[in-house]
Amino acid sequence: MVAAGVLGAFVLGRGNPRGLALMEATPDGAWRSFLAALICLPAFLALRIFGWGAEVPAGGLARAFTAELIGYVIAWFAFALLSLAMVRVWGKGALWPRFIAAWNWTNIVQYTAILAATLFGATGVPMWLAQGAALAAFGYAVWLEWFVARQALGVTPLQATALVMTDLALGLFIGGFIERLSGG
Repeated sequence: MVAAGVLGAFVLGRGNPRGLALMEATPDGAWRSFLAALICLPAFLALRIFGWGAEVPAGGLARAFTAELIGYVIAWFAFALLSLAMVRVWGKGALWPRFIAAWNWTNIVQYTAILAATLFGATGVPMWLAQGAALAAFGYAVWLEWFVARQALGVTPLQATALVMTDLALGLFIGGFIERLSGG
């Protein structure tokens, strides 16, 4: 199940909608796909550490890690709930388990791309190259989420964009809240 979800995510990551067929598109499969959050957690923590750099967060390391973990869990599940409400309004509620399973598993691909770009940027390459790699990874992650929404739900490009924008806005909101919570 995990191997199939991860394989399906990487197939989707290449722009191939056949990756959806490798994922369990049932309500139980959607629940099981939240294992992707555990798989992504080390990459998330590594990205947070890179973001802090040599500076210890103002509220201390323990407080910052606790706040970040709380935000991570909230963001992961809040988007799932918001997306369910959105797709029900669009009459696509029956397809939500397939979408959320694909969204969860493709987070692994997104974190891999962003972490790779971050590590590349930390190798001492010129700043413009590091920033270009980071921008490319972010753009890829946004495209992949949009592609997954289009393929898994069969929604319009505008509806897929609305899902992506909701996820980004939610991430910014929670990120700001977590920064204040961690003493930043």
